Amino acid sequence: MKTLLIKNARNIITMNDSRDKHPGGSIYIEGQEIKAIGKDIPYKNADEVIDASGKIVYPGLINTHHHLYQTFTRNIPRAQNVELFDWLITLYDIWRHIRPQDVYLSAMTGLGELLKSGCTTIADHFYVFPDGVSGEMIDEEVRAAEEIGVRFFPTRGSMSLGRSRGGLPPDQVVQKEDIILKDTMRVIEKYHDASKFSKVRVGVAPCSPFSVSADLLKESAALARSYGVRMHTHLAETKDEADFCRETLGMRPLELMEETGWVGEDVWYAHGIWFNEREIATLGSCGCGVAHCPSSNMKLGSGTMPIIDMLRSGVKVGLGVDGSASNDASNLLLELKVMNLLHNHHHGTTALSAEDCLYMATKGSAKVLGWEDAIGSMEVGKAGDMFMIDASRLEFAGALFDDTSLPVLTGTPQVDMTIVGGKVVYKEGHLLNVDERGLAIQAQQAAYRMMETASKHTKANYLRAR
Repeated sequence: MKTLLIKNARNIITMNDSRDKHPGGSIYIEGQEIKAIGKDIPYKNADEVIDASGKIVYPGLINTHHHLYQTFTRNIPRAQNVELFDWLITLYDIWRHIRPQDVYLSAMTGLGELLKSGCTTIADHFYVFPDGVSGEMIDEEVRAAEEIGVRFFPTRGSMSLGRSRGGLPPDQVVQKEDIILKDTMRVIEKYHDASKFSKVRVGVAPCSPFSVSADLLKESAALARSYGVRMHTHLAETKDEADFCRETLGMRPLELMEETGWVGEDVWYAHGIWFNEREIATLGSCGCGVAHCPSSNMKLGSGTMPIIDMLRSGVKVGLGVDGSASNDASNLLLELKVMNLLHNHHHGTTALSAEDCLYMATKGSAKVLGWEDAIGSMEVGKAGDMFMIDASRLEFAGALFDDTSLPVLTGTPQVDMTIVGGKVVYKEGHLLNVDERGLAIQAQQAAYRMMETASKHTKANYLRAR
């Protein structure tokens, strides 16, 4: 197996349970696995040696909620300055024109951005399968992840409740439930790898209470547990969602989850803003996790996650970018900075330190994904997933007093090197497995095509209506 030695680091921030640091330390990796870490390790040579003098090494950030397909619907004027339901209604009419190649290119773009911000593991939620388009969309995301070199956790999403049945999405982007369940089984059987250092794990992820039926939730839960895979969905994101559940189902969103089998240690939700005290206590006692997506929540005016109450109740909390279209970026290091500032403002300046935020984006996120045996911290026996920053960069001048907090509080949200499973995939401003310029051109062309197709379709519908 190939070996990698990272030596003479300014500091190594492990984010293990005792949050150890190793000034002047080194790391030895064999294959994907860290074999030694510390100041004086018994390894002086390796197949590849990186002199990390002046660099600070951190465990790779972990993104617990994303929608990579949305990368091509960023910065669209009609989708700005609106709340979630209006935002979705606007974008559904564009997403219905997405094609497999668009999915591949949008995944390559989003995953590349994430690697450049120190993110090494990405959980993605794909749930748009337009009429007449191949159902094998997630296959394109997995192909992109393998090529670019990330650790990937795709979740096979679904929408079955179209407008004709009282749901929010148009009928053209929903699927029949038997088709959903059959393809979910296919994706799990083809791609899920439960091994410790797996590069692909798969989850089951009906989209939201306003886009799937209770029957699909029940059957999806049974299917996931029969395969031993994890379960993910949006929940308690907006007040509109809570109102929808009360008006159409006569219960709150978490009550729906409890009734359909969607609680337990194998479940994590995205957002979790509108949980009440009883529900937060339930989440803590049942072991559910929550992906916190601060930028998206602020952009859409959804509210602020009650993160302090959750942490006090033992809820597992991780960090997520959410879809690029509700964030307009795929930068997890930027998300860390936003998270810290948001909760300073909302909960007070002593509520969450920068180090606490970093812990949630690493060890906390690993717990949310049920992968803490391999990722989330740098320790012997864990994966060699990490990023480095060069402390000599100008934006860190005058700030070298706390290496742990440095990339959260100061500088620009970028890193100098990213390593996944002992392999360097990004360094000195460039992705190593991608022609970035060529990708950017292809990606923008695909985005233009989607927008132009959507505009022509809208115009044709308007003329027919007249």
